[in-house]
Amino acid sequence: MLFEPKVTAFLPTINPTESKLFYMDVLGLKLISEDPYALAFEGNGSLIRITTVGEFKPHPFAVLGFRIEEIITAVETLTEKKVKFEIYHGLDQDDLGIWTAPSKAKVAWFKDPDGNVLSLTQYPED
Repeated sequence: MLFEPKVTAFLPTINPTESKLFYMDVLGLKLISEDPYALAFEGNGSLIRITTVGEFKPHPFAVLGFRIEEIITAVETLTEKKVKFEIYHGLDQDDLGIWTAPSKAKVAWFKDPDGNVLSLTQYPED
């Protein structure tokens, strides 16, 4: 049933101008629509709708993740674009902020301009 349609992710923003620049210029997603209510981006067939809200408090955990092939390259590239990766006490992260999960997946977290926590994950090869 719901395994057929493509999924749309929703994120809030209180500053759509900053969000637009971040998701387009920093993350490299394609802006496909923009109106007073939301920005819509496409990335590899997935849709991310960033809805303009009056106020909100960001969650302290990841709300959107990107599955990637080479996490070190991605972290270094985003760091060059002034993205700051989060360090969480209690997790054994390397100097780049990358944590290796018990499953051997490698994960790094960063925030968008509104404080939404986003993640990069490189899954182990099968």
